[in-house]
Amino acid sequence: MALVEITSLRKSFGPVEVLRDVSLTVEKGDIVALIGRSGSGKSTLLRCINGLEETDGGTIRVGGQEIRAGMPGLREYRQRVGIVFQQFNLFPHMTVLKNITLAPVLTRKVRRSEARKLAEDSLRKVGLLDKIDAWPEQLSGGQQQRVAIARCLAMQPELMLFDEVTSALDPELVGEVLRVMEDMARQGMTMILVTHEMGFARHVANKVVFMHEGRIREEGHPEQIFGNPQTPELRAFISSSHK
Repeated sequence: MALVEITSLRKSFGPVEVLRDVSLTVEKGDIVALIGRSGSGKSTLLRCINGLEETDGGTIRVGGQEIRAGMPGLREYRQRVGIVFQQFNLFPHMTVLKNITLAPVLTRKVRRSEARKLAEDSLRKVGLLDKIDAWPEQLSGGQQQRVAIARCLAMQPELMLFDEVTSALDPELVGEVLRVMEDMARQGMTMILVTHEMGFARHVANKVVFMHEGRIREEGHPEQIFGNPQTPELRAFISSSHK
């Protein structure tokens, strides 16, 4: 059974239809890159998967469970599905350790000693164990984003969602975050990511999904999507992304 099954999903904001009959299947271990112009529905799709947006039609199932905004058990569901946004959203009045251990202690009732071990393990994965006692203001943007990823990893999710996590970073900091995500991919984490980093999508993802005007226009292996685009919209998008 697929880990994520999205069928005929629809979502509007007022008169604007943002998602139009979107269907997508994600298998366990898949790295799915969502690409397309701004406003094509990519981020909205992630927010629907995480239960942050109500949908207007269709279904989303994760691990066989149907997902809806406001449903009973949504908090427990989000413990299994991590989401990392463009902005790091770290608590400035808490150390890195406290930022990471807060959710395991409060929501999963993990003992503080165990939560610290989870924090140490997740920081080791993102290469920041030496920053465990630092404050967010003492970290670069790239380091803060890696801590945000570590915070999600500490919840031991089965699925990770990334919403343009490098777009707010200076160019020289992008690589360090992408390397962390590449390591996670090698370790088998299932990921759906919205990205403008075409090189990363091409070399790390095993499935690329091109969205245009709220629809999935093409999907397939990176070599197929980038090497042999079938629609004029995808050809134009790839051409513009190389400029």
